[in-house]
Amino acid sequence: MEKVRISKLMSERGLCSRREADQYIEQGLVLLDGEVVTELGTRAYPHQTIELKKAALVQQAKRYTILLNKPVGYISHFDEERQYQPAASLITPENHFIPAQQHHLAQQLPAKFNTKGLAPAGRLDIDSTGLLVLTQDGRIAKLLIGEDSPIEKEYLVRVSGQLSDSGLQLLNHGLKLDGVPLKRAKVSWQNQDQLRFVLREGKKRQIRRMCELVGLKVIGLKRIRIGQVTLGQLPAGKWRHLLPSERF
Repeated sequence: MEKVRISKLMSERGLCSRREADQYIEQGLVLLDGEVVTELGTRAYPHQTIELKKAALVQQAKRYTILLNKPVGYISHFDEERQYQPAASLITPENHFIPAQQHHLAQQLPAKFNTKGLAPAGRLDIDSTGLLVLTQDGRIAKLLIGEDSPIEKEYLVRVSGQLSDSGLQLLNHGLKLDGVPLKRAKVSWQNQDQLRFVLREGKKRQIRRMCELVGLKVIGLKRIRIGQVTLGQLPAGKWRHLLPSERF
């Protein structure tokens, strides 16, 4: 049995991201079989016990995860070349939204906080709207965008064009993008001009490209759910905290 880098094992076990693991090791906050790990790149056997010290757990508790209803015209990630407005620019106290049914919980979380390290966990292109997650927590980022992420993403997609029964079957399974077969999806009619997509992957402009392959043009695209977390009544351009009781 070969040894593996501790940072990799920590990421695989959901303790933190690899980058965070290296930070904790540098701070002396990682224990391997009860002993402090002192060197970056240290390796361990998969069966060995890896733990975070309390100080690391306290750091994790101070990392925020934000739910944003992204409007058209904003991009998920900062782009120096094209200079579009990043979605993170909407995370301001003025745009903070507290649902009435969550007021007793959400009011304990600040409208103004240190947004350093807040990054989108996934993408929505500039013409798409809906639920976008931004987080300072590497565990959540890995869960949502890791290559083998089990988390479903649900979209309402308004389309134009004619879709045959065989085309609908292909949207569910059988299409390729860039020569690579897509994972099985769940696609059905929501109404006469709107489809409901449920995916477990997120290739660049995937839904738009899938629709093009079966003769459809996307007129509007809105993400309404990620895992167990829904967009709900969050208004466009507003954000709220992911509550401690919520799980993806």
